[in-house]
Amino acid sequence: MKKRKYQHLLELIVNSKAKQEGDFQKTAELATELLCQQLHVTHVGVCILSCDNNEISNIANYGSLLSDTFLRPAPLDCPHYIIELKNQRLIDATDIDTDVRLNELASVYFAPKGIKSTLDIAIRINGHLEGVLFLERKDHFHWSDSEIHIASQVADQLALTLATRNAYEKDEKLTLFLSAAEQSEQISMLVNLHTDIIEYVNQAHEEISGASKKQIIGRSFKHLDFVKQHPEQAMMTLAKVREGKFAKGECEITRKDGSSYWLRYSVKQFITERGNHFALVNAEDCSEEVRYQSELERLAWHCGLTGLYNRTYFNRELEKTTTGLLILIDLCGFKRFNDTYGHESGDILLIEVARRLKHFANVNHTDQIARVGSDEFAIILSEQSEADMEYITARLYRQLIMPVTIGREHIDPKPALAIVDINSVEDLFLPLACADIALQYAKKKQGDTIQIFNNALLNAFKDNTQIERDLQTALRGREFELYYQPLKDLQKKAYIGAEALIRWHHPKKGVLYPGAFIDIAEQTGLINAIGSWVLEAACRQLNLWQHHKIDISMHVNVSARQFFSGNLYEQVWQLVARYRLKPGTLILEITETELMEDIKNATKLCQELSELGVGLAIDDFGTGYSSMRYLKQFPISKLKIDRSFISDLTVSRESREIVSAIIAMASALNISLTAEGVETLEQESFLSEHKCHQAQGFLYSPALRESEFSRFLFQAKPELIH
Repeated sequence: MKKRKYQHLLELIVNSKAKQEGDFQKTAELATELLCQQLHVTHVGVCILSCDNNEISNIANYGSLLSDTFLRPAPLDCPHYIIELKNQRLIDATDIDTDVRLNELASVYFAPKGIKSTLDIAIRINGHLEGVLFLERKDHFHWSDSEIHIASQVADQLALTLATRNAYEKDEKLTLFLSAAEQSEQISMLVNLHTDIIEYVNQAHEEISGASKKQIIGRSFKHLDFVKQHPEQAMMTLAKVREGKFAKGECEITRKDGSSYWLRYSVKQFITERGNHFALVNAEDCSEEVRYQSELERLAWHCGLTGLYNRTYFNRELEKTTTGLLILIDLCGFKRFNDTYGHESGDILLIEVARRLKHFANVNHTDQIARVGSDEFAIILSEQSEADMEYITARLYRQLIMPVTIGREHIDPKPALAIVDINSVEDLFLPLACADIALQYAKKKQGDTIQIFNNALLNAFKDNTQIERDLQTALRGREFELYYQPLKDLQKKAYIGAEALIRWHHPKKGVLYPGAFIDIAEQTGLINAIGSWVLEAACRQLNLWQHHKIDISMHVNVSARQFFSGNLYEQVWQLVARYRLKPGTLILEITETELMEDIKNATKLCQELSELGVGLAIDDFGTGYSSMRYLKQFPISKLKIDRSFISDLTVSRESREIVSAIIAMASALNISLTAEGVETLEQESFLSEHKCHQAQGFLYSPALRESEFSRFLFQAKPELIH
């Protein structure tokens, strides 16, 4: 940024009216003001020297020390200082008191003004010392290379201005002007606008472009690499200059040897006293700055791991896109993969998926591909026909599900794809938000997990959004109620427990079951608040039952978000203590799949809950990913066989074998077992014969309100009441 700021400073001087007209006085005044302001120095001044006449003239001053009381000594009073300027061109003094180059000026000039550091740069024309540009500070200060560089360039411009003035006065001083220009690190070029002939170019052009003066001077400007490689930009620049306007720009130019560089240029027309129109071109090599800026942009807009664009860049591009397809890709189970195989393996998987997506993007001629989440990627494709869209997405899906080799393991990625027609998205919804909606449905699909966004999904989303708003009201308005479904001990023929199930008394939709709102609560984070309410309400009811000598256990479902929230143990501990619950009577249920999400933390929490006397039941057992090793690792008190195995128990041999195996496993591990969804006597008979401990289902009772549940218990035969 400093380099750009300094370049702007230099352009202000170069393109100033005073500079173009050779007005040295006004140019010096402008230069001192700009340098003082931009470099934050105490004082900047310009003086003209005449060593032959032993004279010094203050031309311009700017800063807080503008008094004429302290003038720099005449040349004969400081001969060593003058020699140093002639030989070295500049003096960069950090500490004047110790710098021998400034001994002659220290006591008579710097000390009275309180100056501690100075940067003096010779204003030379054709090697002859004409004056001094000096920058002064009241503190000890190390002059940076960039400050020395810009000050030197300003001194060059002052020399050019002085030479121009002298040239206007006397033709023979033109040589001095050219000599000063030759010393500049910037390219200076004069183009005759009448003939288009390049009449002058300095040595800097050859050093930057590689083309010598002989190859350039006297030829049409059309032979310049800039014009050949950027003809439209060159013609626009020339047209502006011919109109008397100032033109500037940047471009990349390739040299004859194949190397390239970035050139920043400014062009302005000027008219000689004879009425000839010329274009003055000033240019510099800005390759380093462009590379630095490019690297900053790369870091700002790209994912450091995969090299793809990041979410910020992708969102910016998506905002400008009105047609085409948006494809959102999610790797299902990636967090579990990371926990199981480690983050290094997770990174390898992400890099490989990114590589496949890059190949897909190249084939389909798009570079709009990004990593928009930890395990989410997005692509924008051009508009496709329905048939082409199906073919393209199916091919992408096949590429992504191919095994990935990580070490000795062959991993099968599990991608889910969402496709959105950007043009069809309603104005109130963002395409990426629509893709997120479709992605949630894709993850729940069996087989190919691909989902195209449509109006049905949008309407469902709108309904879910309304439910989300209503849930917040429901929490405040006490619209929730717990129902209880009894659990029967098949051996004792007694009801020994109840599962607490939430019901929502919606003011417009009536009684809603959990399936209508729990998923939405999970996605929005409201599940923690709802889960906390359920847990406390269940513990309060269990306390009342125990107070009335009803000896049953209470089963409470806990979501994964609530289970791993970090404060479940503290909450349960407070409830157990507050309601004085008997050990083993409160049992928390979590699904098998959710428990496996974070095995390390789950094991620790289960141990802590077990020490409180709280049981743990794995719900929907048989549908997830647990193994015998994990079942032995967790302090599990109960398994609940998923209702999908019980529903066809009497007609499916496979279900009977699975249930028999689960019963045998639970018996071997000494874990209590409950069958869910028992609806027929035949199912109960099979379970009882195979020593399944407990059952629940409509055969006994649906979930009942508290008052109805109490009547259900007491209306049963006395021997069935535990």
